[in-house]
Amino acid sequence: MLKLRIGIRIKLLFLSLFLFAIPWLGYQYVWEMESYLRTGQEQTLVGTARAVATALHERPKLFDNHASYLSDVKPGTDLYAHNIIDPIQLDGRLVDWIDYSHLAVHYGAEHLLEANVAYQPDSLSFNHMVGKYRNYLYAYFEVKDDQVVLRGENSLRVDRNDHLQIALLDAQDNFHRYIVATDSPGWVNAYLLDENLASTRPKELETDIQGHWRLTEDGYILEIRLPLSALSSKIAFAIVDVDEPDSRQVKYSVGTANPNQSGSLGTVLVPSPEIENIVDGLKYSNARVWVLDRHRRVLARSGEIQRATGINPRRSSNNGPSWWSHIEQNWLLPLYYRVLTEPPSDFIDELQNAFELQGRDIDQALVGNPDSLWRLSPDKKAVILSAAHPIWIEDEVMGAVVVEQTTHGIRSLRNKALEKLFNIILAVVGFGTLALFIFASRISSRVRKLRNDTEQAIDVNGKIIGNIEPSRTLDEIGDLSRSFHNVLEKLGQYNTYLENMSSRLSHELRTPVAIVNSSLENLQMENTHSESSPYIRRAKEGIQRLSKILSNMSEATRLENSLRSTDREDFVANEVVSGCVEGYRLAYPSRKLVTKVTDNVAALNGSPELFAQMMDKVVANAVEFSEDDSEIEVTLEKKGQKALLKICNKGRLLPDNMQNELFDSMVSVRSQKDIQQPHLGLGLYIAKIIADYHKADITIANNDEKDGVCVTITFSH
Repeated sequence: MLKLRIGIRIKLLFLSLFLFAIPWLGYQYVWEMESYLRTGQEQTLVGTARAVATALHERPKLFDNHASYLSDVKPGTDLYAHNIIDPIQLDGRLVDWIDYSHLAVHYGAEHLLEANVAYQPDSLSFNHMVGKYRNYLYAYFEVKDDQVVLRGENSLRVDRNDHLQIALLDAQDNFHRYIVATDSPGWVNAYLLDENLASTRPKELETDIQGHWRLTEDGYILEIRLPLSALSSKIAFAIVDVDEPDSRQVKYSVGTANPNQSGSLGTVLVPSPEIENIVDGLKYSNARVWVLDRHRRVLARSGEIQRATGINPRRSSNNGPSWWSHIEQNWLLPLYYRVLTEPPSDFIDELQNAFELQGRDIDQALVGNPDSLWRLSPDKKAVILSAAHPIWIEDEVMGAVVVEQTTHGIRSLRNKALEKLFNIILAVVGFGTLALFIFASRISSRVRKLRNDTEQAIDVNGKIIGNIEPSRTLDEIGDLSRSFHNVLEKLGQYNTYLENMSSRLSHELRTPVAIVNSSLENLQMENTHSESSPYIRRAKEGIQRLSKILSNMSEATRLENSLRSTDREDFVANEVVSGCVEGYRLAYPSRKLVTKVTDNVAALNGSPELFAQMMDKVVANAVEFSEDDSEIEVTLEKKGQKALLKICNKGRLLPDNMQNELFDSMVSVRSQKDIQQPHLGLGLYIAKIIADYHKADITIANNDEKDGVCVTITFSH
């Protein structure tokens, strides 16, 4: 099974991934900082609401004219005059009211004041709203009337036709009634009625109350305006319907309140100019401020929520190099903002034209407890924080101050902090990873160099052929390099001693062996028929075997030395193989030698004598491990640019664990009982030395039929 090799560089690269914990920690820290900033913003906003409420405490005159003292407010009867931003043109077309049309109130059966016949919604109903622009109160009535009856041209009556009734209390609490009626569509004014409540006789034309009457397909539209100075907070409107042109009897009357009774008038809440003047300076406070009465109706407002961002961080100018600015703007920031959320430039404000506010914080403030509330905008783009504080007058909650801000400032500050943090972390992680990679590469290269130098100092046979250069670096790898140098130096000396020991031993033993041999020969000549002759003969055989052992020991050493001085020449392997096989047939008559030599010329470069010596060793080994009368096959063939020499014999198989070691010095698989001649396991070792000299690869393995052994020698041209 293959094992995945992981180097030092890869390991250190994996370890450097822990550096990415730094941006995560920084990111968590900034998020914690944002939560603290939100807490601080909440406390600041509650403090702002308290400060504004303090300016309104114990000032009852600010609330006298705004129905704030009422215990209850009845929708449709108690009106709210919305602030109108742009001027209203009295033309009966309602174009100027489009932005406020959703605030209109529908009046029908539930607002019926008088009915002389059974009420039919298709006969009379209307949509109505009031608004404030500068010093005027504006109102429109979009009336659905199945039969519009206008005033007669010469009629002195203003109540025998479709008309609008207005009743109000002025600043001195005097009760006044008006009727708006017309004999033709167009510009209209109101008529002031007599003080007698039972009378509808017009007293005089009231030019301060102006309007426009326009007919439509299903009724008419009436727009009017009246000066705010003409009324306090009590008012009522009623649309009176007359459908019979002949009898001109009133059919229905639908309105906000009964205009003929001063005690039944409803209220109109006009945003207070006095309170607006107080909170107007807060438009520079980077917040939106509301002042509510106890019925949650808006008395004043200052500021815009889109600009109420809270903290307003200033983005410092980038004084860095232009190339860095280019990278940051075009590469880094787009990457960062895949994680970060940028505050939206615009979002939906559901309270843009609100005249009444709801919320848990307002509920708490109106019972006397300051509170705050977090909420999402309807499009979920913005987080809005509101803080509410009660307004106290004579130990009674008269209203509340609500201050609102978004978290855009905090989010911008968070993003700015994360941008700088990410830049620093990116630099630290990048340079840290690069430094670790370079450091790991340096260590890895030094280790590889030490490995390569060590491998080059030892050949494939385990012979030490050189040494490594000791490192001068004073670290662990340098110590290892110096240790390897010392070890190889000592092993080289020991190897040299072992290599020369056989030749020295052979040289030293030849003289005593020759003396013993000559002595035995003399002794044998003198005692031809002696009883000791068998012992002398066996001693003679032992001396001969010892001489052969000494010759074999010195053969490999002589061969290695002779290879250094042997001249190379080109020769034809076909001729050498054929000649050698003919000699083997004479030398080994008990074996059948079969030759398969290719017709193609196998030209080699080396020494034909050494080539023949190599074949001698391999064939001798094959003869020794084969049976009598068995076949030994010698094959020479060409495969492309290579020449293959195979020598195969039938006989005992090789052990599986010895096939790669038989070419080592003094290695043999012969059993002790098979040894009749002295063997040191040098035959195949010598064959390998000669094969290496010819730049050939030599291998030995069991054949495919598992009944013998093949030695394969591959020559590269």
